[in-house]
Amino acid sequence: MRTELVTTLKRKATRLLADLERTRRPIAITQHGIPSAYLVDVGTWDALQDRLRLLEGIARGERAFEEGRVMTHAQARRRMARWLK
Repeated sequence: MRTELVTTLKRKATRLLADLERTRRPIAITQHGIPSAYLVDVGTWDALQDRLRLLEGIARGERAFEEGRVMTHAQARRRMARWLK
């Protein structure tokens, strides 16, 4: 991952965004030597959001299972019948 100063972002934002689009490699922005933000291209951001939603769905399913909120395949099929047409 590439690291740039916040002052570089201020002065050369257009160049950094062009590099980001071309390489698709995230850029860490530092302020006083401490990472303060990451720049990522839109495609990477969208993919990360999709993965996060999937993982959250899996976690909700695991919690439901642990809490005993389960049903048989037949029950689920009846409940989802309107979407399965």
